[in-house]
Parts: sequence; structure tokens; C-alpha cells
Amino acid sequence: MKNFKKTTVQMDAARTELHELLNLTGEEISINNMPAGVQVPFVHKHKQNEEVYGVISGKGIMNIDGEDVILNAGDWMRVDPSAKRQLRAADDSAISYICIQTKAGSLDEFTATDGVIL
Repeated sequence: MKNFKKTTVQMDAARTELHELLNLTGEEISINNMPAGVQVPFVHKHKQNEEVYGVISGKGIMNIDGEDVILNAGDWMRVDPSAKRQLRAADDSAISYICIQTKAGSLDEFTATDGVIL
């Protein structure tokens, strides 16, 4: 059995979740595309998981606990599990983004201390 898994995804699909495609065990990663003026159809928060959003292209607005935060290509943002959030594409621009979700406080070591040089 190999100790890695590779997949190729359609980058313009509305949403692609990588947890099953890559057999992820420590995080959830999704690739998302929303047309101009469209929003995630629900407000949500999490019990344990923080989210990191990375905007690949376009622009949008993330409403976090009632505050609108403008997002543009190149922006990255962490959202605390308890924060109520809803993302929408700007009225004049589609948005493509990656969302990474992992249990808050679960990272014990960073690359410099966890990596082993062989």
C-alpha cells in the first residue's frame, strides 16, 4: 500500500470535497466556486473545527458574527469555530476559494519541529 494518494479535480466545479478523494484523516479541504451574487445558502458555525479560507480568484464578502469582511484574490482568513459565518460572492464578481477545516488547537508541532530530515 502506498503512503500517499493523488487525485485530479475539475477546478471549475461548484464544490469539490477532498476528504474521500484523498482519504484525509486530519482535515477537510474543499475547493469552491460561486458565481457573482450567489451566497452559501446557510449561516453556520462549528462545534470544534476552525476554518481557513483562501481566495484563489474573484472577490466576495464573509459575514462573521454580523460583520462584513471583504475578501479579494490572495486573501487568507482563519475563522474561529464559534463564529457564525456566511460567505457570498460579490455582486460583480464570481469567487473561487479553498476552505480548510481542522480541529482547533490540534496542531502540536509545526514543520520545523515535526519534520524529520533524512
